[in-house]
Amino acid sequence: MQHAVGSPLPPPHQPGQGPATGWMPTGQHPGPHHPGPPPVPPPAPGFAPTPPVPHTVPRHAPDTTGHVQLPPGGPVPMPSAPPATAASDPTSTTLAVLLIGPAGAGKTSVAKYWADHRRVPTAHISLDDVREWVRSGFADPQSGWNDHSEAQYRLARRTCGFAARNFLANGISCILDDAVFPDRPVVGLGGWKRHVGPGLLPVVLLPGLEIVLERNAERSGNRRLTDEEVARIHGRMAGWYGSGLPIIDNSQMDVQQTAQVLNDVLARSIASPPSW
Repeated sequence: MQHAVGSPLPPPHQPGQGPATGWMPTGQHPGPHHPGPPPVPPPAPGFAPTPPVPHTVPRHAPDTTGHVQLPPGGPVPMPSAPPATAASDPTSTTLAVLLIGPAGAGKTSVAKYWADHRRVPTAHISLDDVREWVRSGFADPQSGWNDHSEAQYRLARRTCGFAARNFLANGISCILDDAVFPDRPVVGLGGWKRHVGPGLLPVVLLPGLEIVLERNAERSGNRRLTDEEVARIHGRMAGWYGSGLPIIDNSQMDVQQTAQVLNDVLARSIASPPSW
C-alpha cells in the first residue's frame, strides 16, 4: 500500500485485529512511535460494561460556625413600666444594673451571685477587674490620686460601658459594680449614665462601717485598704442617703439574702424608674 509523502502512517496492524482504536494524528511530521495502551477486549456476552467513574474535585466541608451578625450596642433606654395588671419580674427581664458601694460592701460577691441565678443570660462586669487589665504602668490610687490614676479610672468606666452596651444589644443583661461617690457626679454616676445610657438602674449597697472594716481585713493585695481609707470612703458614701437612689443595708444579710432584696428593689425600679 502506498501513502502520500508527508502524511502520518497508521498504527501497525496486529494479526487477527483491525487498526487500533483511539489513534489520532500527532502532527505533520513523523516522529518516534509510542505504542498506546493495549486494546480492551469486548465484554463477554451477558455482561454490561462498568461505566467509568467521573473524576470529581473534592469540595471543602462547609464552615460549621458561619458568620454571626452582632447588632451594635447603643445607649440603654429607660425600662418600660409593665402593665398595671402584671407584676414586675426582674429575674426574667433584660436589665442594666449598677451596684454602688464602698470597698468591703460585698458588691462583687452579690453581683456574681445575682448574675449566676438569673433566668436570662447575664454578665457581671467589675470596674476593678477591668481597671487592673493594665499591667505595666498601672496607676494604683493607693499610691496617690493623680492624673494617671484618674485617667485609668475613666478609661475603665468607658470600657465597661461599651461592653455593657454590646451585651445588652445582644440580649444579655449586665450588672456592673463600682465605688461611685455622690460628691463626684461627673466622673461617677454621670459618667456611667453617659457610657451605658439612661436605662441603667443604680442601687447602693451600704452596710455599717464595722462590717466594711471586717470584710476589708480579709482582702489581700491592692484590693485591701487601710482602715483610715475605708472609714473615709464609707463616710463619703453616706452622701447617697437622701439622693433618691435605693439603698440596701446588708449588714445582717448574707449574699443570697442580699441578692433577693436586690431583686425586690429592681422590681420597684422597673415599675417606677428612679430619677437620677
